[in-house]
Amino acid sequence: MLSLRAFTRSVPRFSRSVARTSLRPAVLPKPAFVQPWKQATKPAYAAFSTSSVFREPAGEGDAELIAKLEEELKHEKASGVEDAREQQASIDYTLQNGEWQAKDVEGEQEVVLTKKFGNETVRVTFTVADINNLSEDPMDELHDDALGDEGEFQNHQNKAENEDEILPPTFPARVNVTVEKPDNGALLIQAVIQDGDLQIEEISHFANADVANAHTAEKDWARQSLYAGPPAENLDPELLAFWGRYLEERGLNLEFQNMVTDYIAFKEQKEYVRWLNNVRKFVAA
Repeated sequence: MLSLRAFTRSVPRFSRSVARTSLRPAVLPKPAFVQPWKQATKPAYAAFSTSSVFREPAGEGDAELIAKLEEELKHEKASGVEDAREQQASIDYTLQNGEWQAKDVEGEQEVVLTKKFGNETVRVTFTVADINNLSEDPMDELHDDALGDEGEFQNHQNKAENEDEILPPTFPARVNVTVEKPDNGALLIQAVIQDGDLQIEEISHFANADVANAHTAEKDWARQSLYAGPPAENLDPELLAFWGRYLEERGLNLEFQNMVTDYIAFKEQKEYVRWLNNVRKFVAA
């Protein structure tokens, strides 16, 4: 069956063919009882029926590209099914246990989690783009570090006897945390989660909560022009520790931090499968 795009392309050709052939009865002498439209219909129908021309790909390599995309799509759908199921269950449990509401729009990179804490509205945003920060296999780094020092490698083995498993290093996941209070603006806390550790980078206060969230380019520009506070590394370590407790009480505990990295990996995989399917359909159309 012809696709809509191929059919649309065929319409102008069909019209021009009819226009040309319909002129022939006017210049050729024919008996009055012969209906000219039969002569016009026959070649036009023959030209339209050769649909194989419209099914051929635009480029010579299109067929091979489509086959490769289908192969990759089939592989991605088949692999990691059990891991994805476990990740989904873990994510759902953490969100429900922490009373988080998730805004996860298909096709978009950003995920927004919100919850109420007293009279505060806590919002956490992160993006699947952060998974690209992992340029190398984390297991390679763990393997190289262990083999670099035989004594250190022995320590890893000893620890493995006392632990169920050694988790590999994870990619750095950047999170923006906003805490809003009615008529008091909002705090914006920028942090990075990696290997079960939340590192605060900057803490800012804005009188206008919309500036803290910065959903538009204008608000983002306005936020950049305001004093954002000192880098967190310049703060007193004890003060920084209290900020860590502040976030933990609002739900950003170790379980939540591990969930964020799992969520990014889980969503990125879903979006990749969706991307494969969309581009395959586009090339094949």
